[in-house]
Amino acid sequence: MPFHTPIAEHAKQIAPFRVMKILGQARNLQQQGREVIHLEVGEPDFASLDCLNHAANEALEQGLSHYTPSLGLPELRHKLADFYSHFYKASVSSNNIMLTPGASGALQVVLSAILDADDKVLMADPTYPCNRQFVRLLNAKVLSVDVSHETRFQLTLKLVQQAWQKGIKAVMIASPANPTGTVIEQAELVKIARFLGEKQAYLIVDEIYQGLVYNRPPESILANQNLPENIIVINSFSKYFGMTGWRLGWCIAPDKLMPVLERLAQNIYLAAPTPAQYAALRVLEKDALQALEKRRLIFLQRRDTLIDALEAIGQKIDCHPDGAFYLYWNISAFSNNSEAFCQALLEQTGVAITPGTDFSDAQGKHYVRIAYTKECQILIRAVELIAQFIQGLKTQA
Repeated sequence: MPFHTPIAEHAKQIAPFRVMKILGQARNLQQQGREVIHLEVGEPDFASLDCLNHAANEALEQGLSHYTPSLGLPELRHKLADFYSHFYKASVSSNNIMLTPGASGALQVVLSAILDADDKVLMADPTYPCNRQFVRLLNAKVLSVDVSHETRFQLTLKLVQQAWQKGIKAVMIASPANPTGTVIEQAELVKIARFLGEKQAYLIVDEIYQGLVYNRPPESILANQNLPENIIVINSFSKYFGMTGWRLGWCIAPDKLMPVLERLAQNIYLAAPTPAQYAALRVLEKDALQALEKRRLIFLQRRDTLIDALEAIGQKIDCHPDGAFYLYWNISAFSNNSEAFCQALLEQTGVAITPGTDFSDAQGKHYVRIAYTKECQILIRAVELIAQFIQGLKTQA
């Protein structure tokens, strides 16, 4: 007898992550013997630091592989509080820190704690696509604000005020942002936080790429004074710390949210991965942070190399990225279909980049994201191939 029970309606709304499709196609080409340059996935190409690998192995050898408390290892929460003090000049209590299975785990429990069905969450368009999916999975509603290079693809207080409507429970802002790499200035961020405090709404600040910033110091909204008690910070060991596969993130939340966050964690995932937490204890040491600083400078060099190479072939970049390892490139001079553009580029040249439709409903068909997570000479070669590709498009036109 056929089984016809349907899947949940909210699950049907979850869109695919297009970058993973591109990645799969790129790997298939490699299996066929094709040379592929991977500039699609947002993952540092550096291996985990040896010191944190040793720390995790040592913990396992000592039998430290059992569950930790749901909020995370107390010593790691204290160490993160110390990290905020010297790295960001921010005063953060360890009592307000919760370790999670990646930043995605943090977003899941935070949004589960604050959203009821039909609540609204305001965010920029473009934005990291999973943000929209997490909201929809909870039967809440996404309100997207179309932003452009004029505001460096970031929300402003004015834009938030113009878009304001009844039922908004939270505003989500990423700085640096994915896919643009742009940073929102702290003064503007604090103004938004205070406006939301007056409206009894939360500000969720994604600081996942903080630390990995260029020509400016690392910043956290928590370093500002006289903040309202509506701020939730999401962060991760994945990007700046180079621990993507370790799946460890954290959130910093107001006192009143911590009990419910802990209860949700107990029921959703019990605790963050134990070996990863012991590794993170080691990566917060001074020598490890110095090694990460050297990697940051390499990413800076890669950013400048990629921008120079694109501009040398006549491509204007709307906004130079302030951080992360992404460049958001307007391809409207060549195509009004970024997915077809990326597909053809991959098939014809072996260069894999991500269509903007992953990040934007409003303008995504005109943009692509390039991740500068490869060595400079590889980036230069990729741009040479891109130049040949777009010259072919001009010839066809």
